[in-house]
Amino acid sequence: MESLTVYTTPWCGYCHRLTRQLDRAGVAYATVDIEADAEAAKFVEGVNGGNQTVPTVVLPDGDALTNPPIALVLARLGRTA
Repeated sequence: MESLTVYTTPWCGYCHRLTRQLDRAGVAYATVDIEADAEAAKFVEGVNGGNQTVPTVVLPDGDALTNPPIALVLARLGRTA
């Protein structure tokens, strides 16, 4: 089973939407709150040109996607919506 990491903040509407869509699609994921984890915030900044842009999704192959649509995440996992 594929597993993703979704970097989020508690107040991010885009994060909530994406995680609900992942739930509906049956995709396993872990969330990391970048406001509670300084190292995670630095990671997100590192893959987003210095910005703390969420959701940032890290795929099983290590690639990072910034605020991706669910269709892109599913496609990268070899699945369809």
